Formats: sequence, C-alpha cells, structure tokens
Amino acid sequence: MIILGINAYHADSSAAIFVDGQLVAAIEEERFKRIKHWAGFPRLAIEFCLKEAGISYEQVDHFAIGRDPKAKFFKKLLYLAANPKGSFSVVKDRLGNSRKVSSLDIELANISGLRSDVFKGKIAQVEHHRSHLASAFFASPFDEAALLSIDGSGDFTTTMIGIGKDNNIKVLDSVDFPHSIGIFYTAFTQLLGFPHYGDEYKVMGMAPYGQPKYVDKLSDVVHLTKDGLFKLNLKYFRSGTQGVISYGDDNIPKVESMYSDEMVKQFGEPRKKDEELTQYHKDLAASVQRITEKVIFHILDNLQKKTGLTNVCIAGGVAQNSVANGKILSNTSFKNVYIPSAGHDAGISIGAALYVQHQLLKYPRQPAIKTAYTGSRFSNTEIKKTLTEKNISYAELEDPVLFEKITNCLVNGGVVGWFNGRAEFGPRALGARSILADPRRNDAKEILNLKVKRRESFRPFAPSILKEYVSEYFELNDDVPFMEKVFLIKKEKRSEIPAVTHVDGTGRLQSVDKEISPRYYALIETFRKKTGIPILLNTSFNENEPIVNSPTEALECYLRTNMDMLVLENIVVER
Repeated sequence: MIILGINAYHADSSAAIFVDGQLVAAIEEERFKRIKHWAGFPRLAIEFCLKEAGISYEQVDHFAIGRDPKAKFFKKLLYLAANPKGSFSVVKDRLGNSRKVSSLDIELANISGLRSDVFKGKIAQVEHHRSHLASAFFASPFDEAALLSIDGSGDFTTTMIGIGKDNNIKVLDSVDFPHSIGIFYTAFTQLLGFPHYGDEYKVMGMAPYGQPKYVDKLSDVVHLTKDGLFKLNLKYFRSGTQGVISYGDDNIPKVESMYSDEMVKQFGEPRKKDEELTQYHKDLAASVQRITEKVIFHILDNLQKKTGLTNVCIAGGVAQNSVANGKILSNTSFKNVYIPSAGHDAGISIGAALYVQHQLLKYPRQPAIKTAYTGSRFSNTEIKKTLTEKNISYAELEDPVLFEKITNCLVNGGVVGWFNGRAEFGPRALGARSILADPRRNDAKEILNLKVKRRESFRPFAPSILKEYVSEYFELNDDVPFMEKVFLIKKEKRSEIPAVTHVDGTGRLQSVDKEISPRYYALIETFRKKTGIPILLNTSFNENEPIVNSPTEALECYLRTNMDMLVLENIVVER
C-alpha cells in the first residue's frame, strides 16, 4: 500500500510518502524553491518522494491532502454573516484557495501528464487539525494518549483536543476561528516589530530578557474558559474578514496586521523596523510568552483530567513553542510528551497520510517515528563532481581523521558547515544540515553572527548533546530528538557551555542518539574526548534562506559567509 500525503496551498507546503506503513521520505517544497514558507502546490517535493520510493504516480493507492474545505462550512457562513464589513477580496481569495484544494485531481494530472480520472477515487481530504493530531499520535510510541493540536487556524479551527487509542482518533472538542492563541501570539509579534510570517520565534527568544509585568493586563485579551479552553477578547484584534494570511501569485504567505486600534491604545504603537528594542518591548514579550504558557497548561490540565491519561501528543504551529513545551511535564499531570519534528504545517503532509493509513484504512500501527532524516541525500561521488565542476579544491578523509580535523577547527574558534546524510524534515537543523561551533566559547555567538548568521543578538543558539549526558547538564532528563523542548541547564554547568546557555539559564537541546544519528554522534563524541564536553553548538545551515538542501547550496552559503570549513559527507573544503 502506498500513500502520498500533501500539504498544499498553505504555508510550508510539503509532501510525504508511506510504503506498506513505513515513512520513506518527507520534505518541504521550500527546500527546492529556496523561498521560506512557500505555499503553493508542492510538485518538486512530490516528485522527490516518488523518486525516493521508486514508484510512479499510477502506483500510488491514496493521495491525502491535509485540508477539507467542507469542514465547519456552516460555521464559516455564520461568521461571514456576522462580519459583513469584511473585504470582498479576502472572501474571494479564500474561496479560490478552497477550489484549488477541491481540484487536486486536475493538479496531479497537470504535473504527471496523466488523465485526471486516473486520480478519481484516490484522493482523501483530511481536516487540517485532524491531520495535525494524526501527525503526532500515529507517529508516537503510545498506544493511547491525549491529543492537542493548536495553531493560528486551519479549516476554521484553531485548537482541537482528542483521544488517540490504537488506530483511532476521537475528537473531543475544538475552538473556532477567530479565537486563536496563534493569532494572539502573532498580533503581539507584529506589535513588537516583527511583521513576517514565522517571526514568532523571535518573541520567544526575546522573552527571557524581560519580566512578565503585563500578565494581568493581558488577561483581558485572553480569557480562560470553564470548559478547559479559551476565548479572545476580539476588540483587540482586526476582523478576520479583513484578512489574516493571504497567498499571492508568488505563493509567499503574507500576514496582514492582526492587532486593532484598541491593542495599540492599550499596549503602545507598533515598533518600527529600525527602532530600538526597549525594556518595555522585552517585558511585553515575556508577558505574552507567559500568558501563552498559561493557556497551554490550562488546556492540558483539563484534557488530562477529562481523559485520565498520562501520555500526550501535541502538534500545530504553537507546538513549535519549545519554551512552553519544556515546561509541560513540570506544570501539568502528564508524564510523557511526544511532539513530531514538523509540528508546524509542513507536518500536515505526514499527518494526512497517517490519518488515511490508520484512521480510515485501519492499517496496523507501525513503530514510532524517531528520526527526522527523511529528505535529500548526496553521495561523496556526487559531491566531488559538483566541486570539480566549480573548480573548488577539496580533500576526502575517512571518518576518524575527518572528525579529528573538524574538532580541531572548532576548538580553535572555527565555524564549520556540516552537511551529512539525509536532510531533516521540519524547521530545525538536527545534525544533517547544521553549522557547528564550540559551546565553551564566550564569544561563539558573536563569532557566528559576525561570520554567518547576522541575526538579532537576543536569539539563542542550541546545544546538541549526547543522549547519555542529558541528566548531567540539564535539570530535566528526557529524550528530545527534535530540539522541541527547552530545559534549564544546571547552574554549575552553565559556565562550561556559555555559548548555548540562554540569558535565563536555559538551552533548547537536541538529545543525540547513537542509533539514529551515528555520524553526528561520533563527531560529538570526538569533541567530548578532546574537551570533556559532550555538546556542540548547533544552528541551521543557512543565511536568511531555507536550510540548504544540496551541496551547491551549501557551497554557496559557505562562500558568501566567513565559515572556516565546509564538510560535505567525507569531503572537506577549507579557506
């Protein structure tokens, strides 16, 4: 049985393919298009998945798209009727988007060269949040778990809770648009001067520099409800019929201003692009983060009481808030948490496929998905051919010699581009497409921002730590394979690894498993033997672009920055 999952006409478009229950490949279209959050039809991602599986379009049994325009249709009509002053162009845009989703057979025919009737009867439309729930539960190691999907919005839902048991997901309740904690966070992200789609992580990174002084004031913006959910005070937000997120002909998500005049009146004018970040901005960021955590814990506490379960699976854009994720076990009664590597909308492709596979077809559950390495890969032969064509000098080294060379460079203050194995699925570099540095250096952040990243000084860099040493360095010991949680670093260890210790003493760790990431593990182990520290500073291999996907893109990034070394599998390029 072959199932192809698709996230299309929505931010972070992607594709994933399952063959006889096993995930074979998954990748975001932005890795090919080189445009962040690209939102069109993921033709290149689909063709990549088919090629990796070695099959043709005709051999696919089911195409699952993570959108269902029919979901909550009457609620959408009621909302439009209650908000008649909205923009006609917004409604037209949403209707056009829905028609695209409903004509997937025509789109598949166009890219495959086959007749559209080849795909009739093979296409399943899976509601956005059910796809999110499936991406977490059916990929998890749990036979039974409480479920939460929480994001900006999708198919007129912003939050969905449920129970997963064996091959079945049961939805318990949901929150309708425009009441959305994702919209709440985005509105304040915009007010704080970060206007682009996906900028919310900047507020999360800035929050530790402030104090949550405005929590009481923000409590008028978000109200916790007795049913274990929440509502927004809509006077602080622009009407959704005036536009929230739109996609132009370039398929780049454009976020309209979500805050109202009332929010500006109560919380200040939006910070301009070059305006200094004041302590007020930092305190407001801390308060927004605290309220968001409060809402998440409120939902989870009530969900735990309602279900009596100790396992929870979480997905959706808000599930990318790794600071909140790291506090779930300490602030709720849940004992185990699973969050997929692509909890955001790219993961919809995996989730839609899994929903069809297990919920609809009742195919047996498979082992948990513990790896994010499902993307592109290149052999040493292919890499050497690329470098030779570009007249780039290189050396080819066996792993032990290579790892010694890399760690010597790192110890001497160098920055290394590391391109290894299959690319990660999701927004975070996990040792396949990473830039590495020495976590012991007080100046590592400055070196990275000077040589490569050129990003805001308040944004932290992450520690990749050998799995066996997590309890030695962090207050909580947990598997964190996808860098999805932030934990407190032990006080006595912070001075050892200042480059990956945030201002509040935390780190967004990735626990590196020898079985899942053998070469990356071996590199960190070489560094440990040399320095006594089982950790490397890890940040994504890119420079204001999607994470590099091919050797050519890695080389181009290396050449236009001041990285000291580029490692492509066993091939080394140096200045």
